[in-house]
Amino acid sequence: MIKNVGFAITGSFCMHKKILKVLRMLKEKEYNVIPIVTDNVFYTDTRFGKSKDFIEEVENITERKVVKTIVEAEPFGPKNLIDILIIAPCTGNTLSKIANAITDNAVTMVAKSHLRSNKPVLIGVSSNDALGKNSENLGKLINAKNVFFIPFGQDDFINKPNSLISDWNLTEKAMAEADKGKQLQPIIISY
Repeated sequence: MIKNVGFAITGSFCMHKKILKVLRMLKEKEYNVIPIVTDNVFYTDTRFGKSKDFIEEVENITERKVVKTIVEAEPFGPKNLIDILIIAPCTGNTLSKIANAITDNAVTMVAKSHLRSNKPVLIGVSSNDALGKNSENLGKLINAKNVFFIPFGQDDFINKPNSLISDWNLTEKAMAEADKGKQLQPIIISY
């Protein structure tokens, strides 16, 4: 049974407001949520908002300081700190790093240590390149042990034919299935 959720946020900045809703839902359902962010999320201001404001809101919702460094992230696997790791939104950049065992930030470190412990990692993809060069990495992870996806679809197949975004409303259902070692189906949905 899932009680402790690691929630890793990467730099698909246009999705951050939607991810805040997911965090609120998890807290309302009384999950212990530990937020983890990449350097880009922690330090980068964008047209979607200031990083300081976003981090503050994440910390207020979860009632925890964000994990932002590799040193802070390393103990997650060995100390068995979480039952599941959710990476949402997961950019194509992070997708490729996890698929190719690159550990260069807090999110990829927690993913590596969590997978090493044979525990589920649930990915909520948000990438303009998921069906482009990153489709290779998506394919690797769909077939990887203990890696599951929040169902996803093409959000704008006319203007952005390589773009995929997960349906954030399916996060809790996908989490429950991942906890049983199963992928929520269908994995590919229509927007």
